[in-house]
Amino acid sequence: MIATIDVGPLRTGDPGGRVASAIDRACREHGFFAIVGHGIPSQLVDDLRRTAEAFFALPAERKLALAMVHAGRRWRGYFPLGGELTSGVPDAKEGLYFGRELPIDDPRVIAGVPLHGPNLWPDDVPDLRPTVLAWIAAAAEVAQLVMSAIARALHLVPDYFARTCMDDPTLLFRIFHYPPTTGDEWGVGEHTDYGILTLLLQDDVGGLEVRSRGAWIAVPPERGAIVCNIGDMLDRMTGGVYRSTPHRVRNASGRDRYSFPLFFDPAWGARVTRVPGAPPPDDDAEARWDRASVHAFDGTWGEYLMTKIARVFPSLFQTL
Repeated sequence: MIATIDVGPLRTGDPGGRVASAIDRACREHGFFAIVGHGIPSQLVDDLRRTAEAFFALPAERKLALAMVHAGRRWRGYFPLGGELTSGVPDAKEGLYFGRELPIDDPRVIAGVPLHGPNLWPDDVPDLRPTVLAWIAAAAEVAQLVMSAIARALHLVPDYFARTCMDDPTLLFRIFHYPPTTGDEWGVGEHTDYGILTLLLQDDVGGLEVRSRGAWIAVPPERGAIVCNIGDMLDRMTGGVYRSTPHRVRNASGRDRYSFPLFFDPAWGARVTRVPGAPPPDDDAEARWDRASVHAFDGTWGEYLMTKIARVFPSLFQTL
């Protein structure tokens, strides 16, 4: 089982460093942990589930009105069942992509920086927009608290990440719908997340599995808890002290499954380097699920992320 950690004390500075120590152990052991005491209202959780269900219940033509192709370089909007690939295999899920809501006169939008701009919103579900924006803001605040604990665990000042590579974090939020599957279909196949930290809200269906120490571990849903996991960039920054952990999803429950991951990642133009005190990289590319090193890349976070987009949405990437 992954650990469940009460992060409430982080709001008062984590006296004694107990939360930081617990997160450090979890990062070293599984790379996954659940948090409670995060302060996000249960009503917002309920609203997020309700509006997500309302959107995915729409007719296909109404959902496709928000197809990702309409957002272009912003990388926002809807993709249908099988529209996203993991290791070249279509996932058994459909999804809706969001990011930080930026006006069209924002300098980054004017400059055409990829993944920056306004989101696509459905007229059919007007409550979705305020609910998603409220969730992104609340979850990003919690992510900053968790990152402050990770900084302390690594013997850094609490605001180390906020002052360096995450002064203007890239915020990407997804709503995924996994219909019930039969046979060997995976909602999403084995993978690691690209960035630094993922905060995942699960519904009550389950299906998430984590591969740790050679075995697959189920991560059952827990009411009020948010699952956190390390991404490749935190693996890179710690020289492999914290490993990004492979995970996958299969929905064999016979029910519809919904999940809500927020990816809290470096600033678009940041170069992700090792933190002070990190050991030389332990390059375990041959042991990784994708046989790819997280330490070999030389460039900005934005450049790294674009190479990943090319693999999961190849047809969309051709339009960018």
